[in-house]
Amino acid sequence: MADVLSKRNRFKVDRVATKGGNSEDDGDDSSEKGNSSEAIEMGERPGSAASNDGERASSPTALLSNTNTYMTMNDNSQRTYAATKSLRHQLTREALPRLDNYRNILSIQAGHRPTLDELHNATIHEKPQGEKTTEVVSDNLVKFGWIKGVLVRCLLNIWGVMLFLRLSWVVGQAGIGEGVIIITLACVVTTITGLSMSAISTNGNIKGGGTYYMISRSLGPDFGASIGVIFAVANAVAVAMYTIGFCESLNDLLKTFDLKIIDNGVNDVRIIGTITIILLTGIVVIGLEWETKAQIVLLGILIVAQVAFVIGSIMGPMDDSEKAKGFVGYSGERFVENFGPDYQYSEGKEHSFFTVFSVFFPAATGILAGANISGDLKDPQNAIPKGTMLAIVITSLTYVGFAIICGATMMRQATGNIEDLYNGTLTNCTEGCDWGLQNSFQVIELVSAFGPLIYAGCFAATLSSALASLVSAPKVFQALCKDKLYPYLGPFGRGYGKNNEPVNGYILTFIIALGCIIIAELNAIAPLISNFFLAAYGLVNFSTFHAELVKPVGWRPTFKYYNGWLSLIGAILCLAVMFLMNWPTALVTFGCLFALYLIIIYRKPDVNWGSSTQAQTYKAALNSIQELVHIEEHVKNYRPQILVLSGLPSARPPLIDFSYSICKHLSMMVCGHIVKNPLNQRLRTSYTQRMYHWLRDHKIKAFYSLADNTGFKEGAQALMQLSGLGKMKPNLVLMGYKRDWNVCPEDDLNAYFGVIHAAFDIYLSLAILRAPEGLDFSGLIAESYITPIPVPIAVPGEQDAIPTVSADVADGSASLKPSASTASGWSEKKTLNQSQESLHSHGSSAEQTPPGTPAMKRANDLQADSLAGSTAVVNHTGLGLKKNKKKGSRENLFTDPSGNPLPKELLNSVTLFQRKQKKGIIDVWWLYDDGGLTLLLPYILTTRPNWSSCKLRVFCLANRKEELDSEQRRMAAMLSKFRIDFSDVIVITDIVKKASESTRNYFDGLIKNFVKNEDGQDARITESEMIALRDKTNRHMRLREQLLLHSKTSNLIVMTLPMPRKGTVSAPLYMAWLELLTANMPPFLLVRGNQTSVLTFYS
Repeated sequence: MADVLSKRNRFKVDRVATKGGNSEDDGDDSSEKGNSSEAIEMGERPGSAASNDGERASSPTALLSNTNTYMTMNDNSQRTYAATKSLRHQLTREALPRLDNYRNILSIQAGHRPTLDELHNATIHEKPQGEKTTEVVSDNLVKFGWIKGVLVRCLLNIWGVMLFLRLSWVVGQAGIGEGVIIITLACVVTTITGLSMSAISTNGNIKGGGTYYMISRSLGPDFGASIGVIFAVANAVAVAMYTIGFCESLNDLLKTFDLKIIDNGVNDVRIIGTITIILLTGIVVIGLEWETKAQIVLLGILIVAQVAFVIGSIMGPMDDSEKAKGFVGYSGERFVENFGPDYQYSEGKEHSFFTVFSVFFPAATGILAGANISGDLKDPQNAIPKGTMLAIVITSLTYVGFAIICGATMMRQATGNIEDLYNGTLTNCTEGCDWGLQNSFQVIELVSAFGPLIYAGCFAATLSSALASLVSAPKVFQALCKDKLYPYLGPFGRGYGKNNEPVNGYILTFIIALGCIIIAELNAIAPLISNFFLAAYGLVNFSTFHAELVKPVGWRPTFKYYNGWLSLIGAILCLAVMFLMNWPTALVTFGCLFALYLIIIYRKPDVNWGSSTQAQTYKAALNSIQELVHIEEHVKNYRPQILVLSGLPSARPPLIDFSYSICKHLSMMVCGHIVKNPLNQRLRTSYTQRMYHWLRDHKIKAFYSLADNTGFKEGAQALMQLSGLGKMKPNLVLMGYKRDWNVCPEDDLNAYFGVIHAAFDIYLSLAILRAPEGLDFSGLIAESYITPIPVPIAVPGEQDAIPTVSADVADGSASLKPSASTASGWSEKKTLNQSQESLHSHGSSAEQTPPGTPAMKRANDLQADSLAGSTAVVNHTGLGLKKNKKKGSRENLFTDPSGNPLPKELLNSVTLFQRKQKKGIIDVWWLYDDGGLTLLLPYILTTRPNWSSCKLRVFCLANRKEELDSEQRRMAAMLSKFRIDFSDVIVITDIVKKASESTRNYFDGLIKNFVKNEDGQDARITESEMIALRDKTNRHMRLREQLLLHSKTSNLIVMTLPMPRKGTVSAPLYMAWLELLTANMPPFLLVRGNQTSVLTFYS
């Protein structure tokens, strides 16, 4: 029996009753009640990694695998509950597959699925407050099925006045044969569009907004928003068009009875139209339910009118007067005579196949009437395809049938005179004919068994179309406004009542329609409205084609009767019809679309709908990278792709700005961030999102790469090896200079030195940047970079309130101190040496990056000043920088942690490489041939606007004095061949000369803590190392003297980085060399290429 129970227990799941009879336990130790998250508790072995100590699963179902007893419900429910609770530390929380878990997180029905951290780690995050519950749909909420919601609306919109007034004229001009072709061609366009729309509407839930929603979620907000606006405007103006059509038909009816209001013309149209639009708006505002009932009544009238026409055609002419007007009944001879085309001059122009097609095509529109109320449908995925496609089939057959009946029963020309009928001169139209297919718009009324029904049909067609447009425009506009893609449209997105009716949208549509009715002349704007509708159809087709072409994984429509290439043909047909109908209005349509598109591109709304354009971007990037892999690299196409070991980019703006000055519009830039402690997914995501926000707000196009749970050296190696993809990988590592190298822990110094070796081991180029005031400003500038904070301009008399920067000469660090009158801001000293602290509030993650110790200003080097021949102190903080306080300047993004403006000195340091340099010099000390990178980087800088006023001055070395002239000419010739402009070439000849005593003393002071150890431990710089590298050390001391002599006042110094030979030079000695070269200098860039050519003189 035990074996049987054991087998049953393997997969058995049983309900476990909670204390007090509540079977839904939320997992809270302090409460016996809660919501169920539909989780399953899987038993784990004691001590397994998957067990969650102290956490109870939130499901009423449980499998207790640590026992061989199958637990069932019994009378002692508390005993069962206690047994379950005692084993909770062995249970892991799992969620059963539920639809609510896949809803949008903002949805009221969204479920809670445990995160990977909650399942994998021992600690479980608490559920967010306000657990979402299942939404209860009100019984009073009005939702429509596919017949009332889609089929009826599409039928009413497609069966317009064209069916009763202009179809006979189309047959008279084009004949039965070409007339049927015209109808078929129009139906082909609408059918393809219907298939495309069906595919989109079945690829996930469709919310309110209809056409706008489908296009925006397929092609993205830029296309969707632009088409949404013009589609809403087109529907609003269409309300006036259909209402005016009703008024004109009513006026024609009144004329037959010699009745009028004022003039039986424009004024009557205005009066009747105003009354009509008020009544229609009242019906719509009351509710869609009333509007739907009105639509059904109008549909009934339309069907009765059509039946009357068919019956009348069978009955034939009732008297000679009808025959005189061209109605002769069914006749094979008449059918053959009217089968071919007979295009005549009419309405001011000579007609052809395409002009007649452009007149008829608007009759085929209206297929989106059902989709436009997608938010009011019970099942849009089922209703839209079924109702739309069935409506297209029914209306297509109706138009073809009516065209054949008209051609088979009516004459093209008829005078209407009974005597001409008797004389056989009925078609003699030398003096003009008023009847027949080509001349009269009352053919359908003439053929109908009861003529007034045709008027009723015209009224029903116009009013139903007006009602449909009056509903569509506000619904589409409401969905657009809810997405907040355009400014100042929020009020129109608000809904009222149980059905969330867009009352503000109804009012706006009413105002637009009423204005157009008062104008009462819409013939000029009618083609533009038709083009607006066609643009929407074209984008629906293109959306389907694009999704089918890109094939994102999420493209899985349940409607299978579509084809991507057929959708592309439909889009091309829509475009062609736009130009055939009226090419000037087609151009105006594209102009409107483009203008609205540019607004969205400029605003860059923060929305993510998983559009096919996003998938296309990924696919194109992937294909380009894959193609790039097979392209052999060439020196002419070399681009410095930089990995910046920046830590948090927001902490080191000068380092990021300098790197971007090289990469902007040229190459790839990756910001590498190394964190010593492990981070969970939430923190990693937070770092990534915030840093990309910072980069975007500062208009820097770069990537951000984070490595956690690793030391600085190991993390840097990982970033060097793994950053990028294919040929899109960094080939240059840029680091900040480690200014605290002589006081930092030995492990930190060795890690920094190890990164230099690691870069060369991986065959990467390396650059080290040093700024006079340092690069790391963590703790001194605020992190509120998402919303720019404007910097107020100080007014005269308030200068004393501005914090000042003072130098602490003793330790070389800087602190910001307010003056005595300062009441806020810097009450405590803020040191710049905070590179080891994380900017995030999570204290557990300390970033490991090249830790700068940016002193605001060191003491002047007396012997350096004597060598330079000047005792003047040069402040490089604001050297050669033009002020740039324009509105929207990136300087306005920086404030102190309290939100106050930064002191001027600190702001100048932070924005050192952001502003335009005044006319000056970039000194290039090209000491050794590293492939030309030392020369290429400063040349790239001179092509940037900020550095365009600076000239290159090149320094090089010569072995002997007698080679001075030849070396100078050789270097100048080589620079000319490389097509690099320069202002001067200076050759240094006495580099091997013994350095001055003051320089040697300065160097000895740098290494004194490393050559002897007070603790009695071994010296980090041995005597043998000093002897072996004596000449190199002297060369670097001589270079310092030359730098002080020539480059002390330059805007930037670029020098070839000394090569640290493995096993030869130690980290302290190497850093002492770099300190010799860069201390008390302008911004200094040390560069070493990977000994591969990056310059060429070949074409």
